[in-house]
Amino acid sequence: MYGKGVASKFRNAVRKGADLMFSGNRATIDAIRMAPPPSILAPIDFTDTSKIHAVMDLASRIGDLLLAAGTGNSDAKAQIRGITAAFGLHYVHVDITLNTITLYATYDQSKNPASSFRVVHKLTTDFSRLTEVDRLVRSIVRGGVRLEEAQKILFEIETSPLPYRNRYALGAWGFFAGAVALLLGGGWWVALLATATTIFTVFATAWLASKSLPVFFQNFIGGFIAVIPAGLAFRLADQIGVYLPPSLVVASCIVALLAGLTLVQALQDGVTGAPVTSSARFFETLLHTGGIISGIGTGIQLINFLGINLPPLDTSQTVGAFGSTTIQILAGAVATSFFCIACFTERQATIVASATSLVASFFYYLFINDWQLSPVAAGGMAAIIVGFTGGVLSRRFMIPPQITAAAGITPFLPGLALYRGMSSILNDQFVIGLSNLAIALATATALASGVVLGEWIARRIRRPHLPRMRETLIPPRMTKTGRVRQPLHWRSRERKGAQSLWQLDAQVADREAPLLADDEDTDTEANDEGVKGGVEN
Repeated sequence: MYGKGVASKFRNAVRKGADLMFSGNRATIDAIRMAPPPSILAPIDFTDTSKIHAVMDLASRIGDLLLAAGTGNSDAKAQIRGITAAFGLHYVHVDITLNTITLYATYDQSKNPASSFRVVHKLTTDFSRLTEVDRLVRSIVRGGVRLEEAQKILFEIETSPLPYRNRYALGAWGFFAGAVALLLGGGWWVALLATATTIFTVFATAWLASKSLPVFFQNFIGGFIAVIPAGLAFRLADQIGVYLPPSLVVASCIVALLAGLTLVQALQDGVTGAPVTSSARFFETLLHTGGIISGIGTGIQLINFLGINLPPLDTSQTVGAFGSTTIQILAGAVATSFFCIACFTERQATIVASATSLVASFFYYLFINDWQLSPVAAGGMAAIIVGFTGGVLSRRFMIPPQITAAAGITPFLPGLALYRGMSSILNDQFVIGLSNLAIALATATALASGVVLGEWIARRIRRPHLPRMRETLIPPRMTKTGRVRQPLHWRSRERKGAQSLWQLDAQVADREAPLLADDEDTDTEANDEGVKGGVEN
């Protein structure tokens, strides 16, 4: 009797695990890549060129939000094509080069093709709008949203405020640096000092960004600020007999600055077939990292001028029990949580990304300590786990996989090796610097390729499989009157009465039409009277 109960519970657990892994929801990019061209459930009027340009503008604006959040070129292109095809524009060429989006559509052989061009101003770590955009794209591809409704939703997404105030994100960056300090092996005093220094550094760089100072100088000032408290605290701790390594404080602070750079995303674009964008982003990352190192060097010179001699900035050292593997695994998961909060991520996505990071960190240190793998190989295998586990969980809970991928690799600190290499070269350690640069490039490549491969595996195991999807399409949900049911997030927005700029322009034109007609009638009557007067004279 007892054995049957255990066997039944075991079968139920296996069934639930299989359902979690191999069934359920699919990501928006999966639905676009795996499905055939959708049936046009919300077609536009191809005789009206303004509607065609409106579709292309809608697709390019959505692509702008996707690229700004760090989505790869290939996925952004696929989603843009899916949006245009959902409204009937099947023959659209999409080209994305770094921060430019170009659309070229052929809709009628007897008319000139239509084109659209948009510039993505900057890449950010703001994930607050990415989930809403993903839901909007899913609704468009399924045919549940008409063009005017999609414009309203997108306009509200673009103009919606952040989910919480900047002060909470500022504190999250500070606690992120504190968790990184524990991850690197620092003690509680190192974590506390890194938290306070990072809060002030991020506040200063954000204030300078509001004054339109270039990012290179923002990073320069951020690196300069990170050194001063570390040097002063090291002098004070040395006098009272407490060991406080300034290298770990500086490294923890600059990781928060390096978190916004796109080293892994740059190589991910190269892996997925966008070499021009990849090389441009890689050079941009090198340039901004150079600004941080220049600021650190200037800060060290100032500290030496004040009579404080700092030890070499070596981030490989640990302090007591805080160098243990358990602390590093937990600190990596905590750092991922605060990174998501700092990026304005939704609560559910934060939990999923933290769980993914915890699993990947466990296997990362398992590969290094028990399997004796190199950090590069262990990072690549852990990145596969990030891509696979994050991809499965993201599809289960309807979260864009980009969020779990970007946050899941945070504990591996891909930008820290790049900082070490460039810092060694500037300090006349040419051989060590080249070695660290090679390690940084190999680490970033392993992480990027591992995430892509894990995503590919997660995409292939989700049912329904590709052959079945080619045969049938999932029908949209219909109302009792036969109309396509609008998604929940649109119905909630509809009650708010949000309107897009396209709708506002149309309403203004409708209101001004009678006035223009009256003016034309007045002018016509005046001209007629003038003509009559001239004839009579």
